[in-house]
Amino acid sequence: MCSAITKAVFPVAGLGTRFLPATKANPKEMLPVVDKPLIQYAVEEAVEAGITELIFVTSSSKRAIEDHFDKNAELEMELEKKGKQKLLELVRNVVPSGVTCVYIRQAEALGLGHAVLCAKPVVGNEPFAVILADDLIDGGRQGVVSQMADLYEQQSCSILGVEEVPQKDTDKYGIVSSTRIDDSISQVSNIIEKPKPVQAPSNLAVVGRYILNPRIFELLETTGMGSGGEIQLTDAIARLLEEEKVLAYRFHGKRYDCGSKLGYLQATVEYGLKHTELGADFKSYLKSFCIPD
Repeated sequence: MCSAITKAVFPVAGLGTRFLPATKANPKEMLPVVDKPLIQYAVEEAVEAGITELIFVTSSSKRAIEDHFDKNAELEMELEKKGKQKLLELVRNVVPSGVTCVYIRQAEALGLGHAVLCAKPVVGNEPFAVILADDLIDGGRQGVVSQMADLYEQQSCSILGVEEVPQKDTDKYGIVSSTRIDDSISQVSNIIEKPKPVQAPSNLAVVGRYILNPRIFELLETTGMGSGGEIQLTDAIARLLEEEKVLAYRFHGKRYDCGSKLGYLQATVEYGLKHTELGADFKSYLKSFCIPD
């Protein structure tokens, strides 16, 4: 019987240059979608999947993330004094009981593969999830990490969350070649980091969700600089394919690319429309706003 996935790595050391100047002093992962920062959505997805150890690979400019998941005694005391019980519970449950946070500093910005490797001392010899908060995914009744953890229990192999992207956009993603097993699952035969559209083997892109066996750490340790002069997780996965089965999983859910301004705005609008308190009023506003003069 395979190990349960209890650890998740959140690479959050990036500079967020596409959102400057908003990210000059504020981490991009702390940008709010309605009333929660992106990183909290990612954490909630992990916790729903039964993950109990959250490993944040950070940089010196990301203290706001640590503060967000830390206890704020002064705020809690003030809310309790004013009888704002609902808000108090909201603040206290940002990290549920039984879930721990670990912070590891990535000293140099050497790419996603290097960020994942930084987590090796904490992850150890266990399978683990990697979650990129930029990719906000509404999985509906079951989050994507939970979907993938269920598949891992059956297959005991590394799994890549994938979706089809426009052919013109293949140079923004790791692209896989694969043999379809069923509507949701394919076996990966090759993976290439950001190929030009004319060179891409498919339009099936890896999008911000991984479950990886610990062998990936040893491969990352001997993976040289790749695309963009960085240590690419994609390159290590390509080597892993030579040793182990790797699956591509077409997840159930809708992804918002919140690393782009348009994707972030789309997420804000659609999550606003679904918000239990704001949804109806926001919908009315949008209808009035869209009526021509």
